[in-house]
Amino acid sequence: MRFVDEFGAPLTANDAEAVRRYDAAVGQLLLLRNDPIAFADEALLIDPSLVMANVLKSAACVLGTERSALPDAIAALGAGLHGASDATPRELGHLAALAAWVDGRLHDACAQWERVLVDHPNDALAMLCAHQGDFFLGQSSELRDRVARRLPQIEPGSRLEGYYSGMHAFGLEEMGDYGRAEEAGARAVASDPRDAWAIHAVAHVMEMTNRTDDGIAWLSSRVDDWTTDSFFAVHNWWHLSLYHLDRMDWASVLDMYDGHVRAGYSTAMLDLLDASALLWRLGLHGVDVEQRWQELAGIWATHVDDAWYSFNDVHAMMAFAGAGRGDLADQLLATMQATAGGTNDNALMTREVGLPAARALLSFSQGGYQQAVELLSKVRPIAARAGGSHAQRELLTQTLIAAAERAGYQSMARALLDERLALKPHSPLHRQWQARVLAA
Repeated sequence: MRFVDEFGAPLTANDAEAVRRYDAAVGQLLLLRNDPIAFADEALLIDPSLVMANVLKSAACVLGTERSALPDAIAALGAGLHGASDATPRELGHLAALAAWVDGRLHDACAQWERVLVDHPNDALAMLCAHQGDFFLGQSSELRDRVARRLPQIEPGSRLEGYYSGMHAFGLEEMGDYGRAEEAGARAVASDPRDAWAIHAVAHVMEMTNRTDDGIAWLSSRVDDWTTDSFFAVHNWWHLSLYHLDRMDWASVLDMYDGHVRAGYSTAMLDLLDASALLWRLGLHGVDVEQRWQELAGIWATHVDDAWYSFNDVHAMMAFAGAGRGDLADQLLATMQATAGGTNDNALMTREVGLPAARALLSFSQGGYQQAVELLSKVRPIAARAGGSHAQRELLTQTLIAAAERAGYQSMARALLDERLALKPHSPLHRQWQARVLAA
């Protein structure tokens, strides 16, 4: 039987209540709320042949970039393929996209979802998955344009327009269109105040434009919206911490790290990334975080041989280097070296960005500042090829500045700080840093 989901996209199902459970799962995923897979399982209990419920389960597993979730993603994909004898072209497109993703071909997966969106611009799950794929691949223009190609076809004032506006806001921000990004993000939050991705897009705008007071007010006034039942809460705590870090309010940053970023000692990959990135930034500025590194490195040790996504590997190296775990750092480098010899998308990202960045971080931690400068100077201009946001990749720039300063390359450090201050002229952190370099 043919049904349509909440946003009007067609799907094959045998029971209307199963479709409603599937709609709830999509809604949870759009809002980055726990636990979309549980709603998909409820749908499958009612209708075991509901292909799109298996699609959503597989997608939810891969979007977390956890290699440990790959078997579950493959199992859900297999169940979807098994029940696809009466599937629509849209459903088959989703299955093809996920087959590419679990095979490590993220570009192909995004291309498949794009084909789905051409015929079904209202396919919220395809849009969400492709949008996240663009993020993991560092495709900033597609973060903006893939959504822009659909927005005119979406009913004005609808909830779907709100969710698409939140994604569009993030793409606009990554392309430096900060005014329009903030407007689009505000519209999305007005449509659904629980939209954690849209809230986060506006937080990015305020981070990149150095509006720390506005950023603190923006996130603080909406804490309940982005923390309640959300698997994205730690990332927004990380954003709030960055504002305080720019003020050099180390005590507040450490309080947020201990009280929110690592409060529950989460093992989720997204949370581990934020923890590594925050501790590394603090360490660059002389804040004592050593014991925290020990805890974090112990969790990252379980991912040392993942070889799944180089962005994760680089953040694992931060923990190993910060904790002084040379054994784990060497093991990770060996894994990354082997990965770089492959042919899939992660091999390319590892070869061009991940491996030299990881080597640079380890060299920096061991006092090899000249080597860190040499490696990071080459990596920084192409770092977007390995994914992440401008705010996340700024860590590489800060590490390069610190390495240049410690290597005695004061002219280079000054030039890089002039660059940062051109973007963030009111940053207390960068102004004090510049004064120290000039005094040297």
